[in-house]
Amino acid sequence: MGKIIAIGGGEIGRPGTKIETTNIDKEIIKLSGKKNPLLLFIPTASGDSESYYEVVKKYFGNKLKCKTDVLYLIKNKYSKKELEDKILKSNIIYVGGGNTLQMIKIWKKLGVDKILKKAYSQNIVLSGVSAGAICWFKYGNSDSLKFSNKKAQMMRVNGLGFINGLFCPHYNMEVERKPELKKMMKNTSGIALALDNCSAIEIVDGQYRIIYSKKSANAYITYWKNNKYFENKIKKSNLFSSINIRKD
Repeated sequence: MGKIIAIGGGEIGRPGTKIETTNIDKEIIKLSGKKNPLLLFIPTASGDSESYYEVVKKYFGNKLKCKTDVLYLIKNKYSKKELEDKILKSNIIYVGGGNTLQMIKIWKKLGVDKILKKAYSQNIVLSGVSAGAICWFKYGNSDSLKFSNKKAQMMRVNGLGFINGLFCPHYNMEVERKPELKKMMKNTSGIALALDNCSAIEIVDGQYRIIYSKKSANAYITYWKNNKYFENKIKKSNLFSSINIRKD
């Protein structure tokens, strides 16, 4: 079934910020089964930000002892074989935050979505934060439209669909997330997983658990049933449960 760690939000050392997700990121590395895994950073959502990669190199490379590489899909051109080699030779895929809608469009245009599905089937660890977490789900609660219009509302964006559900990041950090998710789920079947910053869902072979890098962080299942909206906090546990998260 594969391995995914999708992070609700948190800093990894941008200038002027404190590192917030170390416990989660150490679990990403542990899940790879390698002492010094090769981590491939994909910054498509941030427009191939080179400064973002510098932060990733300093944090995952220097601090957490990964080998790091980057896949610039906007600035560089690759053949299908080059893309496959770069993605499938890595131990960890880490996708950065930014514009989910634009990122998914580029991935599908270049066939990266299909290669990532192959990586998933080969047990390469798929991970990322915000847009880099939404992408693994069927849908996401996304601020992609705000990149061109700050007054725009949240949108339901399509992800790659490796996990059947809707993902909402930054649940405790951005005031519009809760009301927009409630409205969005009115027209979305199934459940949404809403994660605070410094929380993440870890999925291994069809089993899941929520992991945290701050004690105050929480995770929620939200859905509509009989014309009533439910927001259920997930109980904190180190144990894995079935990925078929129940509404009751």
